[in-house]
Amino acid sequence: MRETYPKHPMDIETPQPASENQTSFPVQVPRSRLNTIFHNDQALRAGWRIVMYIVMVLIFSTAMNFALDKIFHLPKTNSPAPWQIFLQEFLLFVLVFLPACFMAWLERRSVGDYGLPFHSLFGTRFCQGCALGVVEVVTLMGCIAGFGGYSFGSLDLHGSGIFKWGLFWALLFTVVGLFEEFAFRGYLQFTLADGIGFWPAAWILSLGFGAVHLGNKGEGWVGAAGVAMIGLIFALALKRTGNLWLVVGWHAAFDFGETFLFSVPNSGAVFPGHLSHATLHGPTWLTGGTVGPEGSVFSFITMAIAGLFIHKVFPARKSTSSQL
Repeated sequence: MRETYPKHPMDIETPQPASENQTSFPVQVPRSRLNTIFHNDQALRAGWRIVMYIVMVLIFSTAMNFALDKIFHLPKTNSPAPWQIFLQEFLLFVLVFLPACFMAWLERRSVGDYGLPFHSLFGTRFCQGCALGVVEVVTLMGCIAGFGGYSFGSLDLHGSGIFKWGLFWALLFTVVGLFEEFAFRGYLQFTLADGIGFWPAAWILSLGFGAVHLGNKGEGWVGAAGVAMIGLIFALALKRTGNLWLVVGWHAAFDFGETFLFSVPNSGAVFPGHLSHATLHGPTWLTGGTVGPEGSVFSFITMAIAGLFIHKVFPARKSTSSQL
């Protein structure tokens, strides 16, 4: 028989620490199918965030309409008073901005990430946009007038009325710029781009921007196409500048120039309180017809030039990967 002896304590094998060159892999925990439907590797999927945002907009809209109708008893008319127009546009901006504030808290972001950082509030970019909008509308109307399609006419306002209506339209179109730009290039653009990429998101929202304008009285397919085109150019400006302040000023100044300074239809809409008894006359390709100058062939030319200007003046920023 073979004799057995107890092992010496030094002979007992002890676990050895892993060497530095040995790679350890984390244990992979399989994710449930339900979890992958709602979440990606980082957070809640973009589609579900957009659904939450839209639901909140609808809830706020219903509550606000109830309050205006049942509590404040605001009259409903096809020709609202100027103060009602201003109130409506301001509330529309609130409707799209407040839910974004809640989503920013939920996503642990700054509200400024969605395009309207407070530190740039009506700052340099906004002023640059205003200057660009004025140059564009003056160039557009100059081209139409040069081909005999526009006449300024006699003044419709005098004295303090010019200042009062000028200030009103400047404030109103600033609010319009805030509402429309944030609605189509704010939270939705940011979140949809997170899911499908910046330019696919910009195309979808710009086409929607143009389609919405078809609801304006006097608007047409050519004008809507122009709106979609400027939406893409605004998206380019957003990508190059990093926020919406430039396009808010640009949007506001162009609308102000059309409605007040040159007193012509704005996306098919004609408003009171314009500066002169201006008229558009000539072929539709020149004047835009009922759409107004936005439907003119020169509108597409000036927009293309403006887009080229944005491309040249605000060059694309190099990504971190390309710098490496």
